[in-house]
Amino acid sequence: MERRFLERKREILAQCEVPAGYLADALQRLQEFVAPFARLLNTTEQHQQLADYVAGLCSSVERKTSETIAYFHQQGRQPLQRFIGWHKWDHRPLLEELARQVGRELAAADAVLVLDPSAFSKKGERSVGVQRQWNGRVGKVDNCQVGVYLGYVSRQEQALVDVRLYLPRSWTGNRSRRRECHIPEEVVFLTKLEQALEMIIAHRQQLPHAWVAGDDEFGRSTGFRRELRALNERYLLAVPSDTLVRDLDQVPPAWRGFGKHPKADFQRVDAWCAHRPLESWTPVDVRDGDKGPLLVHVCQARVLAITERGHDEREELLVVTRRIDERGGVIDDYWLSNAPFDTPAAELARVAKARTWIEECFQRAKGEAGLADYETRSWQGWHHHQTLSLLASWYLLQEQRRWGKKDAGTDAAAGANRRCLSVVGVDRGTDDRAFRERDRVPTETQRARPVLPLETPQPPPTLTHSSTQVT
Repeated sequence: MERRFLERKREILAQCEVPAGYLADALQRLQEFVAPFARLLNTTEQHQQLADYVAGLCSSVERKTSETIAYFHQQGRQPLQRFIGWHKWDHRPLLEELARQVGRELAAADAVLVLDPSAFSKKGERSVGVQRQWNGRVGKVDNCQVGVYLGYVSRQEQALVDVRLYLPRSWTGNRSRRRECHIPEEVVFLTKLEQALEMIIAHRQQLPHAWVAGDDEFGRSTGFRRELRALNERYLLAVPSDTLVRDLDQVPPAWRGFGKHPKADFQRVDAWCAHRPLESWTPVDVRDGDKGPLLVHVCQARVLAITERGHDEREELLVVTRRIDERGGVIDDYWLSNAPFDTPAAELARVAKARTWIEECFQRAKGEAGLADYETRSWQGWHHHQTLSLLASWYLLQEQRRWGKKDAGTDAAAGANRRCLSVVGVDRGTDDRAFRERDRVPTETQRARPVLPLETPQPPPTLTHSSTQVT
């Protein structure tokens, strides 16, 4: 046990080492990074406030609100609070510039656009968009806000490029709530599916890709899959285990000589999966960076699917990926796709894995760039903070790539990027107590929310086929 601990300790320390001279021009690199985004704002003051805020998000500050970031820069809190929460600068051009940069730096013809909702638990009813709704992070209905995110996953790296706040009907139809949170008049109710389509249409030309992937909130919608086909987008979307499918290659019951020729029955996809013979599964070795290989097994079939009212009367590809968890249990994930039926299992496994990779983006954004640390209730405040957090995450990724080392993940040393970049900003030797006392706030800030561990368990092989490797 001690030997393994020492080995892991050496690995973590190696990941935290900073090459000589690495930090010498960190401030200059950050200024160059924010310049194209700052030019999209209205005033010189806003240019500097944007730079200060992004620097604070990249710093060693624990809980990254406009207040704590202001103190990090030895400033009073109100100017940055107004910049984030009340100033009416348009965040959308900044996200467009972000998508352009990501598309330029990470472009790959076989990349994947990944759709992923993320919830933020809240107390009270006054934060924009909050209501009791499904919170995937805690796995239950919760009082929360929900953002719908678009991520870009290529063989090089992955990044979040856009976000929409889901605004329930309880908000869009309530004039007093709209007024209190400064929701623009042109904002109307959109489902998460409509918001996802908006983002795909907005960025599909800037982000070269071959696939769209998403969880079962998107996959269970027949209409959403139909819209993606109309856009000529190839998708691999998760569906629930109770999805009904008809296996089009299954031998139907014998015809009794009269009436319609019978067809194979519809059955739950998990029941269908349970009876698949050994030879129908293809082992695929999915490489997972520093975490080592992950063996999954892939099964695929031509089906008609019922995911909501009625079915689409269109053949789709059913894909099942199977893996073993750390306790030895079998985990099956179910997907529908409009890909050709002879698509290699290795390619399907790679695209399915993209959804896991996008979780690394949330880890970076929440753990290193303060994505969930906002304390604003307004419409513009939420979008301003989210946008600048995505920019900070993109900057951290570029620094990580420049350094040439992977992030330390969820270990205690995972703040290496953050600590290295804490040089950005003011001289930390300056005492900021005067600013805190002037604004009458507590001296200590709270610890940021813990980052959910994302390490994928390495399952033992359960089938005897030789495996295909995804690179």
